[in-house]
Amino acid sequence: MELLWIGTSWKMNKTLGEGLAYAETLLRALPSVDSRLQPFIAPPFTALREVKQALSGSVVKVGAQNMHWQDAGAWTGEISPLMLADCDADFVELGHYERRRYFGETNHTVGLKTAAAVRHGISPLVCVGENLAEREAGRAEDVLREQVTAALHNVDGRAQAADIKFAYEPVWAIGEGGSPADSNYADQQHELIKSIAMDMLGIELSVLYGGSVNMDNSAELINMRNIDGLFIGRSAWNAGDYIALMGKVSDSIR
Repeated sequence: MELLWIGTSWKMNKTLGEGLAYAETLLRALPSVDSRLQPFIAPPFTALREVKQALSGSVVKVGAQNMHWQDAGAWTGEISPLMLADCDADFVELGHYERRRYFGETNHTVGLKTAAAVRHGISPLVCVGENLAEREAGRAEDVLREQVTAALHNVDGRAQAADIKFAYEPVWAIGEGGSPADSNYADQQHELIKSIAMDMLGIELSVLYGGSVNMDNSAELINMRNIDGLFIGRSAWNAGDYIALMGKVSDSIR
């Protein structure tokens, strides 16, 4: 059985001190975390290096929430893959809906970033998902096909693609006030994402579910055939809650 990725992005939350306190609490709990789970966290850039150092030697993967596709240049305010590698980042979250909506990211730029991350040995976690209007118009499959195809367009070869992961995050399910996807619906979308990736690369990629994951729905979601992990939001911003949620997942795995 492959490891089930269970983790969270802190988004624009936590000072360095708060992030290190979270890491310390997580470290103390790791001996009791199920070995079938792969914990991961994505701190803000200002805490990435120190949180990674605090968790070095542990099983926890630490990554960034975004990056540019170029190695260097006149890109004011941006962070390059070389900078993330210098912080020893394990992965990078790419293409989150908030980045697409508010900061102009496109399928094309997400594809450039995915290829750049792979090139530098940083595992991309690519976020995809349809919005409510697209779902109600029956366009969810078309949207996912466009997003997944663009994300993988610049990736060469099976070996390079092996560490790419997707997070299916339907826009209507994320954020405060979001409604989690029905587990069967989520499973169907995961199966679609996997089939598109298989057609393009000839290998099966892992797909995590994200969107209002909590203690009440985590067990059902993680036991769906095509769901390979959970990308948790505010339900895991408190270290104790995150640890408890991993325990709930562990107890439920069939």
